[in-house]
Amino acid sequence: MDIPMKTPITQTSIRPPHNIHQQRGAVLAVSLIMLLLLTILGITAIQTTTMQERMAGNSRDLNMAFQAAEAALRKGEIDLTAATVPAFDGTGGHFTPAALNADEIWETIDWSTSAINYTTTLYGVAAQPQYIVEELPTIAKNTGSLEAGLAGTVQFYRITSRAVGATSNSIAMLQSVYKR
Repeated sequence: MDIPMKTPITQTSIRPPHNIHQQRGAVLAVSLIMLLLLTILGITAIQTTTMQERMAGNSRDLNMAFQAAEAALRKGEIDLTAATVPAFDGTGGHFTPAALNADEIWETIDWSTSAINYTTTLYGVAAQPQYIVEELPTIAKNTGSLEAGLAGTVQFYRITSRAVGATSNSIAMLQSVYKR
């Protein structure tokens, strides 16, 4: 049995490319440009993700402030369901409305000293919410009757609450008008 012999490797059998001196490194330049483009794309993706994370955090913070202000607003309404209401003399968070053409009370008071603090502890907020109650002018009640002496009055109150979220940078203020 004859085993075919392989041709021995000689210098003439290993041939370099004919144009070895004509190559200029185009693959290197193209790959560096592609690497640069991928780097720019990656940096842009990271910046976009970071911005979206910040927006989501701010939205969550504002939502927490809104929920805390809503809780204080409801507490102010519950306080008005008591048998008697306190005197509205400008102390203890109970005010009469501002005069016409004057700044609103909730814009001018010092919330840290003049408002009523929400007594139930809310977790996740930088400070507990606060609220004030304003006694609005009494309004004559129309009973629809022509009978004398049936006219009554209706009292309205404006409750304004103020709260912050997880940081004190987000502030929510809510108002409601309550009829008693």
